[in-house]
Amino acid sequence: MTVRRDQPLHSAWRARLHEVIFEADTAAGRAFDVLLLWCIVLSVLAVLLESVAAVHERYAWFLRAAEWAFTILFTIEYVLRLLCVGRPLRYAISFFGVVDVLAIVPTYLSVLLPGAQTLLVIRALRLLRVFRVLKLVRFVEEARVLGRALRASRHKITVFLGTVLTLVLIVGTLMYLIEGEANGFDSIPRGIYWAIVTLTTVGYGDIAPTTVLGQMLASIVMILGYSIIAVPTGIVTVELSKATQGQVSTQACPQCSAEGHDADAKHCKYCGARL
Repeated sequence: MTVRRDQPLHSAWRARLHEVIFEADTAAGRAFDVLLLWCIVLSVLAVLLESVAAVHERYAWFLRAAEWAFTILFTIEYVLRLLCVGRPLRYAISFFGVVDVLAIVPTYLSVLLPGAQTLLVIRALRLLRVFRVLKLVRFVEEARVLGRALRASRHKITVFLGTVLTLVLIVGTLMYLIEGEANGFDSIPRGIYWAIVTLTTVGYGDIAPTTVLGQMLASIVMILGYSIIAVPTGIVTVELSKATQGQVSTQACPQCSAEGHDADAKHCKYCGARL
């Protein structure tokens, strides 16, 4: 992004800030993103180490201080992101905008709810920006195709999940009637839990049918489980084959901060702003 000389000082400042924070095509933008990624890695590492009793006992004060330092840093970064885009609300409700908020809220919540800071591992989601930073456009496009396939198949998957939930409800109820409380199926929800575990082929083994009729029903559910697992995979695979591919750029819109534009795009496909 280039700043025109006839731009007002405020607009030029916002444009420059947007170039540094959102763009990975310039040296300043790339350096900012690399530094940000390192901060994210170190902050997540601090959260992980804090959960280790031996480390927490000796370095609790240091880890806590680091946690607050990173949180304040990310808070400033989030505010700057909102300031340099033309449509702050658009960015705030975007995927990365929500992740940015979730990356700082747990620390502030920990003041009222001790232990809430462990949720800071959500910051790891911010590492997804590495694909843009490292100019891995191929991976960005693959993620875009996968997203399109999932959106296209959401109705089919919803119907499929509804069918599965109905099935486990019926099977769980039948198992409750067949086995009863004496064999561990002391309620319908308990039977539904068993049906889900069995249908998904997880098989914890903490509860199992003992009667012949119950074992026959369990065998049917196990066989159904193998066939049901293949259904969502097939749905998404079909949609993936239909998804069209094209080159995309890593440039972010200066107004709504949206990414994933075509390589030759001149305007944002979401808000129409000039790129």
